[in-house]
Amino acid sequence: MNSKKPGASISPVEVVQIFGDGLQIRTHQGEFFLSYDDFPWFLDAPVGALRNVEEPAPGHFHWPELDVDLTDEMLAHPERFPLKSRL
Repeated sequence: MNSKKPGASISPVEVVQIFGDGLQIRTHQGEFFLSYDDFPWFLDAPVGALRNVEEPAPGHFHWPELDVDLTDEMLAHPERFPLKSRL
């Protein structure tokens, strides 16, 4: 018997690698590189907080320890969302 809800994620979102200039995340839409220039909230974050990412709704990604919310559109096209926090 399948315990998953219809439409439930079978492959969770995950941070697959952390680099000196950004991080790589895998989602249902593919893999994305999030540079610290485009996503400055991640620059000084602890590794555990970076890896703790959830997908509360399809295409919506949340880092609870960092209070950061992004969408798949933001990941794919950060240039379309120039407003960002300046640390």
